[in-house]
Amino acid sequence: MIRPRNLPFVTLCCLVFVVARLPAQTIQVIDTEGHATSLIAAQISNLPHVIVKVIDHDTPAQFEGVSLASVLSAGSIQLGDKLRGPRMADVLIVEAADGYKAVFALAEVDPAFAVREIILADKRDGKPLNSKEGPFRIVAPGDKRGARWVRQVTALRIASVK
Repeated sequence: MIRPRNLPFVTLCCLVFVVARLPAQTIQVIDTEGHATSLIAAQISNLPHVIVKVIDHDTPAQFEGVSLASVLSAGSIQLGDKLRGPRMADVLIVEAADGYKAVFALAEVDPAFAVREIILADKRDGKPLNSKEGPFRIVAPGDKRGARWVRQVTALRIASVK
């Protein structure tokens, strides 16, 4: 039995437990030198949103989010005219909470090079992503397999291929 005088302590313990179990609401954008920029969910939600319609596991789905190029730019990664020469060997490593990683050529996410728009989604079919997928997920329309559609994204790391 919980005594009334212990109620604030029990409430605090429950709150700490719940907060500790929430998925990360921050994305780390890390450049080739290892400098990191943290983007919180509010910063990401202020970027222009796009909607993509795709087939996910043989089921039509609509994802909403921000272009990966916008997120990288907000994290001080230069794209467009700055992506040339040796930087054409740069890759984006998308990292998930469980350690899963997938790689994209940096030019694949740059609208100056690519026609398709890869997004960092925060909604599926008009609803926030569930805890299995979110709070952020990569959606890469045009990929025949979803292996690079990373769930629970925590970091976007730029690396140079030597």
